[in-house]
Amino acid sequence: MTAIDLSLKVESKGLSLPHSFPLIDTHTHFDAPVFDEDRSQQAQQAYGHGVRHLVLVGYLARHFDRLYETQQALMPSEALMATSSQSLKAMPQTHIALGLHPFYIEQHTDAHLEQMTQLLEKQRPLAIGEIGLDTFTDIMKQPEMLAKQQRFFNAQLDMAVSHQLPVMLHIRKAHAEALSLLKAHDYNAHKLGGIAHSFSGGEQEAKAFVKLGFKLGVTGQVTNPNAKKLRRAIQAAVANYGVECLVIETDCPDMTPIMCQISNPSRSALGQSTDNEWQGAAGHNRNVPANLPWVLYSLSELLNVAPADLARQLWQNSCDALHVTWAYPHDL
Repeated sequence: MTAIDLSLKVESKGLSLPHSFPLIDTHTHFDAPVFDEDRSQQAQQAYGHGVRHLVLVGYLARHFDRLYETQQALMPSEALMATSSQSLKAMPQTHIALGLHPFYIEQHTDAHLEQMTQLLEKQRPLAIGEIGLDTFTDIMKQPEMLAKQQRFFNAQLDMAVSHQLPVMLHIRKAHAEALSLLKAHDYNAHKLGGIAHSFSGGEQEAKAFVKLGFKLGVTGQVTNPNAKKLRRAIQAAVANYGVECLVIETDCPDMTPIMCQISNPSRSALGQSTDNEWQGAAGHNRNVPANLPWVLYSLSELLNVAPADLARQLWQNSCDALHVTWAYPHDL
């Protein structure tokens, strides 16, 4: 099978995925309060759908502790591991990225940069992120605001170089500016890895980020046939660099795959309020890690690559981007 009929819906609509493959969710906000009531259940469901690793990605300094608390809560205790119930142990391994998100630039201070520096020394994360540039709103385009974003972007790239860590980029409506800054910096994605998270640029921008050594993060947006610009950009990057240039992510609770939405899709909560934290997002359209296979299958159809082959390649791509050596599971 090289593709999936996208008329298929999720289990909540009465149909299930045709098959599960081992996957890595390279970008989540699974620590957000919107998951507090059912996080363990959602983690187990994700594991059942093939998700073996997921990354908790930081965006505000005041929530850094929450990342580690969530990771600890999802880590089986010794007592639990000693039980005979495999279902209770079946959760993805969680990992942490620390970063100060450009969309929240008004809230960031130099003290937060120092806090992040100290935390990197004490509790080494998997990556730095999400960091970058965002001119989505008129306020964010103001020269002083963009200058502050650039300063914080540079400072966090410096941390990545100092600690030899990959970065997760958040670039929105600022791809040219971000590319220019990255080219001027001594961060080397070919050496350290890195992901252009939730890529939203065009064909030339996609190829430019891959040329710099970044993998393109593909979200549930690719499941929408109307996302023509994104789908063309992915195809163009793959035509030039092969499937090796991609990774997949849910970016949950945002970016819900189109077949997982049971009402009219809501706008990204992230783009509405710096304090929202997805609390106002429609619960029934909340994205969850278990939805990651739908990104795989949509990408499989778009690129005409068998899901099994694509899943294995995406696993390797994710390991390369994050500079890890996680063995590909054979338990599915």
